[in-house]
Amino acid sequence: MSYTTAQLEALLEDRYHRYNTPDFIPHDPVSIPHLFIQKQDIEISGFFASILAWGQRKTIINKCKELMQRMDNAPFQFITQHQDEDLKQLLGFKHRTFNDTDLLYLVHFFRWFYEQHESLEEAFLGYPATPLSEQKSRLSFFYNLVFSLPEAPHRTRKHISTPAKKSACKRINMYLRWMVRKDEQGVDFGIWNRMSPADLVCPCDVHVQRVARKLGLIERAQSDWAMAEELTHNLKQFDPADPVKYDYALFGLGIEEKF
Repeated sequence: MSYTTAQLEALLEDRYHRYNTPDFIPHDPVSIPHLFIQKQDIEISGFFASILAWGQRKTIINKCKELMQRMDNAPFQFITQHQDEDLKQLLGFKHRTFNDTDLLYLVHFFRWFYEQHESLEEAFLGYPATPLSEQKSRLSFFYNLVFSLPEAPHRTRKHISTPAKKSACKRINMYLRWMVRKDEQGVDFGIWNRMSPADLVCPCDVHVQRVARKLGLIERAQSDWAMAEELTHNLKQFDPADPVKYDYALFGLGIEEKF
């Protein structure tokens, strides 16, 4: 079925309002940062929930809850104040190919970073002075920063994507949606304000891609950064200030309605 522009906009708006509700939270990895109130706890738990977000959602949520428990359900305090002995609590953690080697390095990186910065948002902006101008540069900067420490294991690089390797960066784009978008429904947090929702790139999992192609929002065959940019560009015709809000519509159509 082909849609006129007006029909497509009506469909996307309807499903955005249907799925962007508090009922969405308990069944999605975004439920993990919703366990916390402090900004840094939200940032850290949200980061781990996003990079562990592959596989069945129920399993992802359970593994993320396990990880938070290993951090005494206080991730910022654990990361910034732990003693070497405390790190034993993290040993043996595993989700698919993510293991305790990756976890221990990221804890090390976060401790180093938060000794110098108040918010993880700064890790995407390019510091100390001039913010980077576009999302592709921001994600590349973040990737390079995370792996700039001499202790960085090569194996951990596969768990954080970068546009420099042409990845669609689904998980990091989802994380940024959580941190940057803000509306009255409260699924996304909107606790970062130096990026705009208009800057965000749509997270493109297999369900979103399938639905977007059916709706004519993607023509590019490869699942890569250019495809994510193409989808986001096409969504901007319906809401240039907040295109990734339609991630809810595409994801809901794919998961809940098997569109």
